[in-house]
Amino acid sequence: MFNTKKHLSRRTVLKGAGVSLALPLLDAMIPASTALAQTAAMPKMRAGFFYLPHGAIMGNTSHGPAMDRWTPSGSGADFKLSQILSPLEPYKKYISSFGNLENAASAGSVHTLNPATWLSATRPDTGGPRAHMATTLDQIIAKMISQDTPLPSLELASETINQSAAGGGGNYTTLSFRDAESPLPMEYNPRKVFLQLFGEGDTAEERTSISRQTGSILDLMLDRTKKLEGEVGSNDRAALDSYLESVREIERRTRKAAAKNLSAFKIPDAPVGELEDFAAQVKLMFDLLALAYQADLTRVASYIMVAEGTNRTYNHIGVPDAFHPVSHHANDLERIQKLVKIQTWHVEKFSEFVKTMAETPDGDGSLLDHSIFMYGSNMSNSDLHNNYPEPNIVIGGGNGRIKLGGQHIVLPERTPIANLHLTLLQKVGLERDKFADSTGVIAGV
Repeated sequence: MFNTKKHLSRRTVLKGAGVSLALPLLDAMIPASTALAQTAAMPKMRAGFFYLPHGAIMGNTSHGPAMDRWTPSGSGADFKLSQILSPLEPYKKYISSFGNLENAASAGSVHTLNPATWLSATRPDTGGPRAHMATTLDQIIAKMISQDTPLPSLELASETINQSAAGGGGNYTTLSFRDAESPLPMEYNPRKVFLQLFGEGDTAEERTSISRQTGSILDLMLDRTKKLEGEVGSNDRAALDSYLESVREIERRTRKAAAKNLSAFKIPDAPVGELEDFAAQVKLMFDLLALAYQADLTRVASYIMVAEGTNRTYNHIGVPDAFHPVSHHANDLERIQKLVKIQTWHVEKFSEFVKTMAETPDGDGSLLDHSIFMYGSNMSNSDLHNNYPEPNIVIGGGNGRIKLGGQHIVLPERTPIANLHLTLLQKVGLERDKFADSTGVIAGV
């Protein structure tokens, strides 16, 4: 038997004029007559953590369970999503929801410790001059599954996390700690994120200079791109064309964003590159993250979709009120309904990202099949600033390690959120029996 199928290395990149661009997984990267699971092209696990402040409207307002707009019900064929989670309906078979989660590490901190303790479940030591907490869940996972990628992890935010109500941008307003004393900054300038993913340069000045000299990275690799397209099959050409078009579109939008902010706009506390249109800013960050996963530039990310203590308004969905003030709803039905609209809108944006993951082929499935994403908050009732029960879901197939079908798991009262963290660590293949104050893993995930 003669085999003429060409084989490309999984690490193939397009190069030109000092820049390079990683490629998504193509059929041509899988050796002929070889089972996918036996190759280096076997799909890799992705993990992502998506944070929304101020909890969710659950059953613990003065209106009782009838006002719960977050909690799903049932499992399998009987699994029903709530109003807030309804945008995820097309992907509900990938969702596991959890009732009765508690994070004692952030109790009583109002807003100041919520972001950092969401993925650490560890109360920080705030008495010393330096940050001191614990390595967060995302970074533990990154050390296991993402060390051979250009970026071990990616930390994103849709706006500055320097909010007075949350400690003025202190050490614990980030989601990620590389180790006990190393908080990682959350980047909210989409241009910087793009250059980090696809450009070169160690400093802001060097990146700006390279950007001005080179323009589009795709234009610089035109000859190599055409050559590669002639070497692969029709399916790979279609996948490559789609991927490169996505890169081109984000180039266009980031250039537009930078031009707008470099001209007459002066936005307080906003660096050059941040979009004035918040909806577009949120979407652009999701699009950049999708490209990073697709090109295997990183396999682990965290994203603060709006900052803790934010005063962001939502005029684009008919809520002119600032998020943080309206979160002090005092059980007023009008304010509660506004919060439901805000919380649902953020799930809609997340759902659009999930759709991209579901529609992106990756080996024998999709990126969603090979990912584990955690979405939620480290607060419960925003009017009370309490932390029980917390609204959190997990979505994705986890390379076949996550139970599919859709389910809401009612846990024993005051189950530590660290039990969920420990469960996810085991799902990515890290065998350990303890994380923070965990008491065990969650069965049935």
